Amino acid sequence: MKRILNRNKLLWILVLVFTSATTLSSCDKDELEIQQDYPFEVNVMPVPGDVANGQTVEIRITIERSGNFNDAEYYIRYFQFDGQGTLRYYNEPPYLPNDLYQLPVTQFRLYYTSQSAVSQSFDIWISDNSGNEKQVSFQFNSSD
Repeated sequence: MKRILNRNKLLWILVLVFTSATTLSSCDKDELEIQQDYPFEVNVMPVPGDVANGQTVEIRITIERSGNFNDAEYYIRYFQFDGQGTLRYYNEPPYLPNDLYQLPVTQFRLYYTSQSAVSQSFDIWISDNSGNEKQVSFQFNSSD
C-alpha cells in the first residue's frame, strides 16, 4: 500500500513539474511579437478642378489605418511646385512648404487658398511615426 501511495505521489510531482515547465517556457519574452507598425491609406473626397485667384477650396481627408496602435502619430507636409497659394488646417496659420506638422486626428479638413491666376499644383505627404508615408497630388486650373 505504501508503495502505491509513493507512486501516486511521484506521478503527481512529475505532472506538476511538466505543467510548470510547459507554462513557464511558453512565456519567453523573445518570442512575443507586438505589432506597432500598421500601414495606412489616405482617402480624399473629390475637389473642384478649377480655382479662381483668392478662392478657397476645402479638402476633406481621412487616414484609414489597417490596424490600431494607440501611440501612432501622423504628420503632414506639403510642397507647391506650380502657382502660388496657402494651405492651412482648419483655422490654424497657413502651413509653410516642406515643414512637418503633427495631425491630431485621422479625419480632418484642409483649406487651400489660391493666390495666383495660373494653374497650381502641390503635393501633400502624410507620414506616421513608423516611417510609412503616402503622397497625394492636387492640381487646379485657373478659372480667371
